[in-house]
Amino acid sequence: MTNQAIADGLRHASDTRVIEVGRAILSRTGEILARSLAQPGRPLLIVADERTWVAAGEAVAASLQAAGLTQTEPLVFPGTPTLYAAYEHCETIRERLMETNALGVAVGAGTLNDLVKLASGELDQPYAVVGTAASMDGYSGFGAPMSQGGVKITMPCPAPAVVLFDLDVAAAAPKAMVASGYGDLAAKIPAGADWILSDAIGLDPIDPLAWDLVQGGVAEALSRPDALAAGDADAYEGLVEGLLLSGLAMQVYKGTRPASGAEHYFSHLWELDHLGADLDPPLSHGYKVAIGTLAMTAFYERFMARDLAAIDVDAVVAAWPTWDAVEADIRSKLTGPLAEKGVRETREKYVDAAGLRTRVQTLVDGWPSLRPRLVDQLMPARDLQRMLAAAGTPTRPEDIGLTLAELKDTFPKAMYYRSRYTVLDVTREIGWFDELVDEVFAPGGLWT
Repeated sequence: MTNQAIADGLRHASDTRVIEVGRAILSRTGEILARSLAQPGRPLLIVADERTWVAAGEAVAASLQAAGLTQTEPLVFPGTPTLYAAYEHCETIRERLMETNALGVAVGAGTLNDLVKLASGELDQPYAVVGTAASMDGYSGFGAPMSQGGVKITMPCPAPAVVLFDLDVAAAAPKAMVASGYGDLAAKIPAGADWILSDAIGLDPIDPLAWDLVQGGVAEALSRPDALAAGDADAYEGLVEGLLLSGLAMQVYKGTRPASGAEHYFSHLWELDHLGADLDPPLSHGYKVAIGTLAMTAFYERFMARDLAAIDVDAVVAAWPTWDAVEADIRSKLTGPLAEKGVRETREKYVDAAGLRTRVQTLVDGWPSLRPRLVDQLMPARDLQRMLAAAGTPTRPEDIGLTLAELKDTFPKAMYYRSRYTVLDVTREIGWFDELVDEVFAPGGLWT
């Protein structure tokens, strides 16, 4: 089923042509790249760091040589301190690619993939990645988060042409990395629920293929957290493929809606606050997303405990604040450039009273069929918390250096952070938002 899903995704993907996942893939790297990446007269440049060179780089180089492929001197960054996705490193890679007329082969995880992805994209040429850890869903995704001038932004660039993943290498990676990937994949549960709600009011229609690529295998991929933590290579197949399918779905959809919802905004906001950036290695994206995912799953539980069909639409419309009042609230929650971003993003999804009436009435009328879909998509927060813990993923705010108060304060910021419509917007529009946030943190809650 998953192999068929990957084949379906590749047929419709914008950039990626080949994905190979399995055991003993490293020894086949040369033959695979010979037919899928290599070009006459152009050498291949392996880009790694000292750790990933030992984990897979040497084996990749040997396989390329055995296949008769020309290589230029590998570019190997120091293993310590941890390599950052800083634009200056991308420039180093780009210059080497230009000097040698080479095509890049990234050997590593998120940072190395993003650096080679952006360098190759700026040269308008394809590249391959040999993944070394099931740590995030960006391997097969487009765009590269990059730090430049002290600011982290996602820079546009195509996804890799070829993605290779050796399950034995993934199983041997540091356990924190697979725990991070598990957290990133778990986010697809509340993200899918957010997409269902946005689709219901006609904002973001669900693309059937993109939906199936992400959601079709999530439950199975998350089903063996203990085996993943124990390093069982066979258990990694579902996780790796689930992460790669998320990237393919983003290519198919030409956006990140299939793979992320409000839970990711928690992580983005904490990244802007440099949460855990001073650690070595820095606090991972997946760790932060895991806490955001639990926060949103707990919020969904409180939302689903109420009957949306019973709300008084007239009363909701009468209580709807003006845009000036909403903007004032945004500026009370966010400051500086982030406040300006919040105003721009929220203005896009704000509607007047007439628009609100249409939106809320649509949800009320559709609730009898909508609610069962959400129930099927979601899972109990405590069950998900246990699964995340079994995988070694953080499950409490303090695990990533946050207090309960700081987590609670992130809810309204996440609501205003992006124009993408989520359950946070639904509850703001019907007047439940503040009450539901309070319920999440009331005695007897997930963390209280």
